[in-house]
Amino acid sequence: MLCQQEMGSKKKMGYKCRIAGVMLLLIGSIAALVVVAVVQDKLKVKEYGLEFGIVIDSGSSRSNVYLYEWPGEKENETGVVTERKNCKVNGAPISELEVSSKEDEKTFKGFQDCMDKIKNHIPEEKHKTTPLFLGATAGMRLLEMKDEKRANKIMGKLRDFLSKQDFQFHKASIITGQEEGLYGWITVNYLKENFLQKNMWNTYIRPNGAETVGSMDLGGASTQIAFQVQERGEGADYKSVKLYGYPYTVYTHSFLCYGKNEADKKVLDKVIRESSDPAYVINPCYPKGFNITIQASSIYDTVCILKPKNYNSNQEFYMVGGADSEKCGEIVKSIFNFRNCSSKQCSFNGVEQPPVTGDFMAYAGFFFIARALEQSGKSDLDQFNIAVGNFCNTDWLKLKKHWISDGYLKTYCFASHYVLTLLADGYKFDNETWKNIHFEQKETSIGWSLGYMLSMSNMIPSEVKEITPMTNPVFAGLIFLFSALIIVTAVLGFIILIRICY
Repeated sequence: MLCQQEMGSKKKMGYKCRIAGVMLLLIGSIAALVVVAVVQDKLKVKEYGLEFGIVIDSGSSRSNVYLYEWPGEKENETGVVTERKNCKVNGAPISELEVSSKEDEKTFKGFQDCMDKIKNHIPEEKHKTTPLFLGATAGMRLLEMKDEKRANKIMGKLRDFLSKQDFQFHKASIITGQEEGLYGWITVNYLKENFLQKNMWNTYIRPNGAETVGSMDLGGASTQIAFQVQERGEGADYKSVKLYGYPYTVYTHSFLCYGKNEADKKVLDKVIRESSDPAYVINPCYPKGFNITIQASSIYDTVCILKPKNYNSNQEFYMVGGADSEKCGEIVKSIFNFRNCSSKQCSFNGVEQPPVTGDFMAYAGFFFIARALEQSGKSDLDQFNIAVGNFCNTDWLKLKKHWISDGYLKTYCFASHYVLTLLADGYKFDNETWKNIHFEQKETSIGWSLGYMLSMSNMIPSEVKEITPMTNPVFAGLIFLFSALIIVTAVLGFIILIRICY
């Protein structure tokens, strides 16, 4: 009897050990299954490749094709964009298309040559996903005012051409002056690292203080000013933009017909109207010893100037240099209207503008004119004024020793007075705020296209690969193994419980 009791007791102990073993195996299998699943999900790494984008800047003088790249892993939804390649298109500016089929063919060949060069810098597997944009600026804005039908035809041809490229064509459009100014402002501040910069741990952070600089761009047909303001005003000149997670309010205005080339035509028109003899016109903005014959069409074939009575496009004007800096300055001022203003403060032509504050970068035409006067970088208003006078009173033969080509050199007296008048009388830079202007040019092209690409990178999705700690076959095998162990141990436990109960 005692023996039977001992045997029963040992039997119960054996079942208890088996149940404990089965439960331990079951819990261990469940834990292992959970650990494998969590590790596979939580420890996976996202691998981003490089993203690419192409922006074509079609200005009033020429077209440039820019290739940009940025890591797919963005900073607060905005790409850290770098210029990879810049290709100048050989041929006419697009605003001069649809005049000569021969010239059109040459220009489109120039576009194709650039697209082929750009393609060589993009991995083949990225061609179809690389976005392609074209933005036409002031030259096309003027043509649209003058001949909308021809402008639409040119843009249509460009869209057909670009849609046949190997890239993901998005759009070709004529951008507004405000957009051009805003994107230029973004470019300047991005290159100045005012939006983000790398710290000592090689990670991107917002700079301490995060102050921005204003931007001033001088092209052939228009000029733009843009700077950050604390309070948003009324009207289209106030733009809001979000970059790297932070909002900015920017005042920006573009003056169409006040680019260097168009302003030059306005001045030539004034000079001609003041002259009594078109066969011998003294131009106070041209240097002594210089003379040139100008055809009327080269001055008046624009919407920016009213044609004189009895206009003849083939008429010729013989101009000689008068080298009168004071008179040249007076004529330049006469192309601006500083009187009419219905706001608290205006720049010119009745355009409202808040007071300029902080540092400014003046680039493109501003830089080249300041460099000719040896006033690039930072300068003083009085020094700049003196430099203008000295340049304008220099004889042609002495000026020809300059590094500037003759075609530009003859315009630089007018252009220097124009910059002085625009900045001092127009934008209201005084002796103190003038010192905040930096006439600069950087290796990376300063213009609207980089700022446009930065803004677009917010909306362009990145390709991402998820790399897991275990390959799919290993993960599947472990899941199967531990799932099978759970099922087996559950069945064993069930059998053992039945044998205990029965």
